[in-house]
Amino acid sequence: MLLSILSVIRLTNNECEALLEQSENVVVAGLGIITFRLHDCRSLKGKRKIVKSIINQLSNNFNVSVAEVGSNDIHQRAVIGFALVGNNRKVINSKINKIFNLADELNLAEIINSEMEIINI
Repeated sequence: MLLSILSVIRLTNNECEALLEQSENVVVAGLGIITFRLHDCRSLKGKRKIVKSIINQLSNNFNVSVAEVGSNDIHQRAVIGFALVGNNRKVINSKINKIFNLADELNLAEIINSEMEIINI
């Protein structure tokens, strides 16, 4: 026990922070919500086609769970939520940003709002 305390004392501040981060951040959950405006969409059937395409693209390119989570009865608006889990906060943050970028690059709908939250458990 004393040996481990002495070894921690000899570590630099960055090394101590890295050790604490590894021990505290066992599970990191990343959550995101993207709100889309669907132009020229006149029916729920047309909306369903666009939303399904977005969900499939996000699911295929990233190891995330994706679902339509709001505005189900409004044919010109879609709210899609996603979640991913890992053990590194920086990696989760990077993946969420890449998901937002891909959703925008698809050009299937206009992003009018996006939110994200990263939770350490």
